[in-house]
Amino acid sequence: MIDKTPFDQILDKLKQEGKYRVFNDILRERGDFPKSIWYGPYAIKNIVNWCSNDYLGMGQNKVVIDAMHTALDQSGSGSGGTRNIGGTSHYHVALEHELAKLHSKPCALLFTSAYVANEWSLVSLSKVIDNICFVSDSKNHASLIQGILHSGAEKKVWQHNNLQDLEDKLKEAIDEDLTPCIVFESVYSMDGDMSPIKQICDLADSYGAMTYIDEVHAVGLYGQTGAGVCEMVGEDRVDIINGTLGKAFGVQGGYIAGDAVVIDAIRSVASGFIFTTSMSPVLCAGALSSVKYLRDHNELREAHQERARKLKHRMLKAGLEPMDSSTTHIVPLFIGDPVKCKEISDTLLNEYGIYVQPINYPTVPEGTERLRFAPTPYHTDGMIEDLIKALKEILND
Repeated sequence: MIDKTPFDQILDKLKQEGKYRVFNDILRERGDFPKSIWYGPYAIKNIVNWCSNDYLGMGQNKVVIDAMHTALDQSGSGSGGTRNIGGTSHYHVALEHELAKLHSKPCALLFTSAYVANEWSLVSLSKVIDNICFVSDSKNHASLIQGILHSGAEKKVWQHNNLQDLEDKLKEAIDEDLTPCIVFESVYSMDGDMSPIKQICDLADSYGAMTYIDEVHAVGLYGQTGAGVCEMVGEDRVDIINGTLGKAFGVQGGYIAGDAVVIDAIRSVASGFIFTTSMSPVLCAGALSSVKYLRDHNELREAHQERARKLKHRMLKAGLEPMDSSTTHIVPLFIGDPVKCKEISDTLLNEYGIYVQPINYPTVPEGTERLRFAPTPYHTDGMIEDLIKALKEILND
């Protein structure tokens, strides 16, 4: 018998524990969102996608697609280099200007993804501020956690949304002669809750702390113009806002927005920004048109929220009891077991043509596994009823 390699062993362990990730091979069809074609191991079939982060279907929007076609015909496919060496097109400049305007900040900076933006912005802050201490919410996204880790800076983790614990951690940082930077999110995408942004900013003011917020699951979706939860609650004191172009805006890429001198300093020292090919001008053109479109079409946000409320209502009425996410568009259904969660997901896909990905560790803590549904304005009443019927049959089996 041949001994298994460490690679075999880790994969076997993940599969036994229900944590092995399977990438479903799907093909989205323009004009038919949220329907897709699934290329399964034994068959090809039509499915309804219930877990896409293209929350508003902007990846299918004609205005966005036309803008990308125009940019492709005008400038070609790629940017041609890093931002410093030939890779700053007028599309990049225009998009950064529009993002700064969206968030009412003097300046914005594009990255290849919001993950990269988070990681390298936090690393860069530690290079600029020698005694910085990141005061991080315990449920922050992996990109924030990794950015803090790779920065090598001091850190303190406060209990999720617990303002008293946050204040205690800020006091500790001040007592240790450190400069605190509160790192948090507006919408926590796995639980579907929001942070108390105003109260966090009040504490930041009291203790002289910087604030860094991740709005990736909020930009495009909240606020009268789609600037996120900060806009929705009327809060303009957050120092640095992180956002994505790959979810509600339906394209790809990430960014930060803030004061000009802060953004310029990060631009100047962030290796993850400096030494990589910039976003394609085609993506920039699509994102630019999407940001502008959503600024003027609040009815899409209203329709999105209505669909989320409808799904939650139908789940509750059917006795399915989704996790409490009453303030956001996220609809998580608690399962609590990784193997069962994967089995339910597989059954929904194979037998009902319903695609929802199981959410297991390390995305969520062990024992809190769930199915995470992301309704869009284009999920019909019929699709909702089909989903409810399938879930009842599977869970009551």
